[in-house]
Amino acid sequence: MQTMPAHAAHHNDREIETLEEFDATVSARGSLAGFRVQAVDLTDRTRELLTTSAAGALFLGCPMREEAAAKVRTDGALVFPPIPSLPFDPYRGLVYSPDELFASLTDGPDGYENTPDAVAYAWFQRTKADGDVYASMLRAVHDDSVSDALDELLAGARVVGVMGGHAMRRGTEAYEGAARLGRELARAGLTVATGGGPGAMEAANLGAYAAPYDDEMLTDALRLLAKAPLFTPSITEWATAAFEVRARWPKGGRSVGIPTWFYGHEPPNPFASHIAKYFANATREDGLLARSNAGVVFLPGAAGTVQEIFDNATPNYYESRGEPTPMVLVNRAHWTEKLPTWPLLQALARERSMESRIALVDRIEEAPAALKRLSD
Repeated sequence: MQTMPAHAAHHNDREIETLEEFDATVSARGSLAGFRVQAVDLTDRTRELLTTSAAGALFLGCPMREEAAAKVRTDGALVFPPIPSLPFDPYRGLVYSPDELFASLTDGPDGYENTPDAVAYAWFQRTKADGDVYASMLRAVHDDSVSDALDELLAGARVVGVMGGHAMRRGTEAYEGAARLGRELARAGLTVATGGGPGAMEAANLGAYAAPYDDEMLTDALRLLAKAPLFTPSITEWATAAFEVRARWPKGGRSVGIPTWFYGHEPPNPFASHIAKYFANATREDGLLARSNAGVVFLPGAAGTVQEIFDNATPNYYESRGEPTPMVLVNRAHWTEKLPTWPLLQALARERSMESRIALVDRIEEAPAALKRLSD
């Protein structure tokens, strides 16, 4: 089973991201001096704030009573108050969960359009069109907070990225194959990370979700999902089918999805247990590949997947201090004929003597063994 750690409750830095961490720090140290407190509701911790030193502390988006805020400012702390008009928290200390992004999915006739995910996308579209520097600053703060939370989440994990197109339909052999791939990788102790969207990405996250259950569970889940094969024309129906699977098998395995509101018309998939959603697609793309420290499997895709192949190949090409991460491309005909990416990748690999770190396989079932071989 995969060993992705839970969020570190006692990480060695000076960040406080939950009320439990706040209480433990005050109890153990008797001081908040120099700590960074992110998105923790301190409304009911006025006494502690009034009696504890906060010299040099930083409070990011932490609700607190005015007397407490005045006191910590007097101590020399910086206080960035919450911004209640925003549909997201720019200072968040943790990545998202599917339940958080899809809250209100079944409330009212508008379905998905009521969810925090859809509302954040609408805000992004509106403020991007306005060119508002304040909004762009808030997006940058949010994305940096998400990156920090993702680093903490994945500390010590062996992460395998699974890349592929969003157009892969539920109910197809290709989708089932991608799901079985995700399950096998998770059962091998690896953390599956995807772009967090529909299609091949969802299938790999689904496979990781199914890893703790017997094999029959995935077969049944695939059958249930096939009734809503695509996120168009109805994201609501597509997402509702996924949550039906989650409700029937509630103790799924962990995996990571890293989607973006830049492609907000594509919803995040509900099978990634942890969702690091970004506004900036470039930050998201680079971060996903950089964190795939145990290798990347590239399933058939279009322009986006081709871009990801070379985004991953570039740091491998220039790597001078360690081993390049393994790269496995699946479906020989796709990558040599339809989109002839493999010959160029081979040419780059020969220049830097990294042929032993890339592989092309015909069938998706061969990918785990190829990845292991490249890693040994």
